[in-house]
Amino acid sequence: MKIVTTEEMRLLEEKSAREGVSTDTLMENAGLAVAEKAREFLGDVRGVPILVLVGPGNNGADGMVAARHFGDWGTDVTAYLVLPRSDDDPKRQLLLDSGINPLLAEDDAGFSLLKGLLTKTRLVIDAVLGMGRPRPIEGTLAEVLTLLVNERAARPELGLIALDIPTGLDADTGESDPHCPTADVTITLGYPKAGFFAFQGAAHVGRLEVVDIGIPPSLAADVPQELITSDWVRDVLPKRPLDSHKGTFGRLLVIAGSMKYIGAAYLACQGATRVGAGLVTLAIPKSLQPMLAAKLTEATYLPLPEEDGLLSIEASEVVLSEVSKYQSLLVGCGLGQGSDVARLLRQTLLTSRYPGIPMVLDADALNVMSRIPEWWAGLRGEAVVTPHPGEMSRLTGISVGEINATRLITTRKSAVQWNKSVVLKGAYTVVGSPQGRIRISPFANPGLASAGTGDVLSGVMAGLLAQGLSAFDAASCAVYLHGAAGEQVKREMGDTGMLASDLLPRLPIVIKQVKEGTLQLDQASVDA
Repeated sequence: MKIVTTEEMRLLEEKSAREGVSTDTLMENAGLAVAEKAREFLGDVRGVPILVLVGPGNNGADGMVAARHFGDWGTDVTAYLVLPRSDDDPKRQLLLDSGINPLLAEDDAGFSLLKGLLTKTRLVIDAVLGMGRPRPIEGTLAEVLTLLVNERAARPELGLIALDIPTGLDADTGESDPHCPTADVTITLGYPKAGFFAFQGAAHVGRLEVVDIGIPPSLAADVPQELITSDWVRDVLPKRPLDSHKGTFGRLLVIAGSMKYIGAAYLACQGATRVGAGLVTLAIPKSLQPMLAAKLTEATYLPLPEEDGLLSIEASEVVLSEVSKYQSLLVGCGLGQGSDVARLLRQTLLTSRYPGIPMVLDADALNVMSRIPEWWAGLRGEAVVTPHPGEMSRLTGISVGEINATRLITTRKSAVQWNKSVVLKGAYTVVGSPQGRIRISPFANPGLASAGTGDVLSGVMAGLLAQGLSAFDAASCAVYLHGAAGEQVKREMGDTGMLASDLLPRLPIVIKQVKEGTLQLDQASVDA
């Protein structure tokens, strides 16, 4: 499912008009679709009081179309023009012709009429400001939204549906005006907007539903952002033929773990095996192997030589002598950042002797690379780079605040510059390709903000990479499966106290459900 910016949506509407689908048709389709979704939200709408807050532009026009349909269905609908519209507005005239006489905020002294409406209405439709250029909310509009927010605080049963986008939310950046209300449901038109997957905006959207308004799908083919969906993942997942053996599903070499972070190696290896990798080999300092062997029984081991408690200079030779036997490589989970680790990475990954096996770089591997100028130029073959915002800051020199404010832009720019797939972790994880394409996770789960969940994610990526997926597809698919597993754990036990290891047994179940088309998530971010 494509995700659009304001400019991309404007261009789609223009192209649609040239294809014979006029702006008026899009408005009529939008208003009807929103009204139908609102009817689903309410159930029986006959006699139900509904208040439509109407703005001055196309968003307000869509709202008046919805109000007409509410009137046709027997609701007690009121259209309240928050800001003036012209007297010859055709949508306003059609509203009058249908027997609905809109109220005008400019005629409502002290907002007495609005206050009375808010106390009795069951549902408010926010059709005030849409995707146009963001502007500070002030004056009459600020007072109207304040009344709405206060009434919802006093009366939680008062529902709020945002038409296309909550008023005051920037559709591109996710920034929100202090007066921006928080919707129960945002019914967005045609395609989700980029700002819905960034904060603060994401906190105002509520459940996101996407409705078709008649824009020909082919027109959006070149839009470079898309939402990762279950249907897409089902099509991408590796096949499992009946005559398979472990070699069919790839061999993965994992270089991970240190005395302080033994668990990271375990979680990464288990993540890979749980998504079907045929064989996982853990390269770990020789002294740590006995500690892992009792717990990580399915993996094989490549003990790395040590000297005085550090990886010896021979460790890189051991890795280079074995790595060509594998289909993918994962490096970094709990590895440490000492001089011995830096030497190992320089003498393996950044040499001409490395055979170009696709790899995933995570955690300490990224921290080591961040100290090497133009590190990306020395990496051979496909790679996935998986930073959280702090690691991305070290890799790019950009502040964490700026990264969080420009997640899509930063991910795309870095992926293109480094010629690698980039996974910027966090709520609504962003995946970028070297060609500038973007895929966004539909999940934001605070339960995943705990130690070790990133190690599981990297293991899932590397396990899919070993099974033949491209770096971009493996990263995107892994982000979705990991997020869906987190949603299922949250459904069972809440988002407090979730452990990384809780995700592991859920992963094969999620894969099974995706393949069967039976995956159900209590709080899926998008309904289409």
